[in-house]
Amino acid sequence: MTGAAGPGANLSALRSHNAALVLRLLRDAGADGVSRLELAAHTGLTPQAVSKITARLRTEGLATEAGHRASTGGKPRTVLRLVPGARHAIGLHLDRDELTAVLVDLAGIPVAARTAPFDFGAAADEAVAAATREVEALIEDAGTGGGPLGGGLLGVGVAAPGPLDHGSGVLHRVTGFPHWDGFPLRDALAQRLGLPVVLDKDTNAAALGLATAESSAYLHLGTGLGAGLVLGGGVYRGARTDAGEFGHQVIQLDGPPCGCGNRGCLEALCLAAVARGDGAGAARLLGVGAANLVRLLDIDRVLLGGRVVLADPGPYVQGVAAQLAEDAARASCPAVPVDVVERGGRAVVEGAAQLVLAPLFALG
Repeated sequence: MTGAAGPGANLSALRSHNAALVLRLLRDAGADGVSRLELAAHTGLTPQAVSKITARLRTEGLATEAGHRASTGGKPRTVLRLVPGARHAIGLHLDRDELTAVLVDLAGIPVAARTAPFDFGAAADEAVAAATREVEALIEDAGTGGGPLGGGLLGVGVAAPGPLDHGSGVLHRVTGFPHWDGFPLRDALAQRLGLPVVLDKDTNAAALGLATAESSAYLHLGTGLGAGLVLGGGVYRGARTDAGEFGHQVIQLDGPPCGCGNRGCLEALCLAAVARGDGAGAARLLGVGAANLVRLLDIDRVLLGGRVVLADPGPYVQGVAAQLAEDAARASCPAVPVDVVERGGRAVVEGAAQLVLAPLFALG
């Protein structure tokens, strides 16, 4: 007989969620650690529940004692901390012409990385084989001589150009590369690697790793143009996991054709400006699109990244900020701040690793 999951399954999910909340607090506390009473106070769990969870985390090697708090009249409190090297995750960024793979610990700190040329225009099987080789080489490099992989790998997070279906792990018609349409990239990589794989758009991966505001937009200008959206504190993917196709908003009805089939898309106009060396024009166009997004979603912050922006970030920050300021003045509201991503070119690949880590900490 089939049907809804029973109470046991719900209880198991609740226990997993509570453990994730505790793990997140341990991670956020860093090397200073946090006591069981502090964990109970921040999670709303009973001290008994926290004790059971932390005992299990210690048994699994995910947490360890880190000394004691100074006594305030009672028994000194034992402090616990996360063991970052207990588990690892891999982030894989498949760009149109380059592949980057990174191995991170539970704290999200990179411990190994590889970069190699990559042809997104190659046949799907060839591209998957190339990606597999680089991930396997990364694992081999990191595990040599009893290296950091003794704690095991949680899986591989893959960031790729969109559009794609995050839920099914299937690519759609990537602009300029229609042969990927319908290809089950997640399952193909999982089968070859023998590891759990999570697939998302490159911009969503970066947004997940960079999320610092209740609502923000990460705008990525590189070989394409896209956006990752954080709404309500979490990455917004949309009903069909297709949100954030920022570059394909039409801003010139009689504009040049775009690879998506429309005319006058922001991506086509912006990349054309970049190609002719008109950085100021590209920045202004990016600002127009950003202003549309801010007006539509009322977001708190705009982050800029991608290799084109990072090659010369100043003019892009100034150009986008100017457009946002003009639009805000017309609307009689404060201008939204604009920043360049702190992790530069690593934002996407490290965010890809967070696709694997986020559920462990009740994030994403």
